Amino acid sequence: MDKGKTSAEELFNYYRDKIDAENKNLNAYLTIFDFPNSKFLIPNSLLSGIPCAVKDNMLIEGTRTTAGSKILENYIASYDATIIKKLRNAGVTFLGKTNLDEFAMGTSTENSAYGPTKNPLDTSRIPGGSSGGSAAAVAADMCVFALGSDTGGSVRQPAAMCGIVGLKPTYGRVSRHGLIAMASSFDQIGPLTKTVEDSAIVLNALCGHDIFDSTTVNNEIPDFTATLNDPVKGLTIGVPKEFFDTGLSVEVSERVQAGITKLKDLGCKIKEISLPNFEYALSAYYIAVPSEVSANLARFDGVRYGHSAKDGENLIDTYFKSRTEGLGPEPIRRIMLGAYALSSGYYDAYYLKAQKVRALIKKDFDDAFKDVDVIVGPTSPNTAFKIGEKVSDPLALYLEDIYTVPLNLAGLPGISIPYGLGSISKMPVGFQIIAKSFDEATLLRVAHQLEQALL
Repeated sequence: MDKGKTSAEELFNYYRDKIDAENKNLNAYLTIFDFPNSKFLIPNSLLSGIPCAVKDNMLIEGTRTTAGSKILENYIASYDATIIKKLRNAGVTFLGKTNLDEFAMGTSTENSAYGPTKNPLDTSRIPGGSSGGSAAAVAADMCVFALGSDTGGSVRQPAAMCGIVGLKPTYGRVSRHGLIAMASSFDQIGPLTKTVEDSAIVLNALCGHDIFDSTTVNNEIPDFTATLNDPVKGLTIGVPKEFFDTGLSVEVSERVQAGITKLKDLGCKIKEISLPNFEYALSAYYIAVPSEVSANLARFDGVRYGHSAKDGENLIDTYFKSRTEGLGPEPIRRIMLGAYALSSGYYDAYYLKAQKVRALIKKDFDDAFKDVDVIVGPTSPNTAFKIGEKVSDPLALYLEDIYTVPLNLAGLPGISIPYGLGSISKMPVGFQIIAKSFDEATLLRVAHQLEQALL
């Protein structure tokens, strides 16, 4: 576009045509927008005129925002999320809102009230979740990049399943203002892109302190593209032995080991490390997150906004019927788990203990980063599985998050890049890289160099 060969409108319409042709089959988008009439192009911005997709739990003023739930089916956002304002200021155009597991609760995008999204590489398989619609849109070339939210792996895991790049920034790096909260101390917005360089460009536009989000940190923001091509020779790569215990599929293990070998070829030092409390991460996560879910979803009561039952006999009956009609089984399951964990007599036994484990997991990472520059391993224990294969077994779905949730417990940045296809499923394998808090520059440099070594 800088050379004037393609206009912003032509680029937008190219992707709109792709959406019109393919979305009915993939169900990646829930709402599709028209080309904006107002002026938006920003001189010297790398994102000026670039069309993106937005997960449908982020507010865009004047547009429907459902969070994948019937309870918000007709909700119209009254303001822009901070990240939407930032992208507007960079000249980005918005193609539409993408499908997700209801209130971002899931690992397969089968929990959406609007039907499952399909993996563009094999439509009989899931695209991962909860940002499955965003991942599918990028993988199917129905946008240049997309935004997702990552509470326990919901950017990185669908990126792995769809063979693209998914970045979760450090907690506090990107504002959550205007993101419909699932678990406030875990949620983080991140980009899904085709390349690591694209992730760095988008992150440059997204991050920064926000007066509307007190958890954002007022740190100096580097240009994340500036060091992408710096060599990684001499860096120490930590490989947790716990990542390769039982539960990891053979085909994923093969590709991850190949990635570790490639990093060694690039001059990195490989060091086996231990994360002693890794085995407790998933249990702690599924106590702490439902507890926050039960508090955050209390506002959806059928009175203030959202779906309201028409035949409630009194206020309590209206609450009950509105939530029963509007919420799906996974949100209800997590609300019940969280309410139980926070209840009198059980708070100390469950929630408080989960928070203590969370602190131990963060300490494990802090200790490991005294000796290594980044930590690597699988993103998910399996490649994309068949739609419906695990839908009746919530525990099996929860186990798909086993390698991603520790980062959210510790607030660390992580990225998943595609590293070839599994030898059995012939589906993409995700290679996960983890860095110290606010060290996305090193994270992206290692990911970029590994990505380039595959070309």
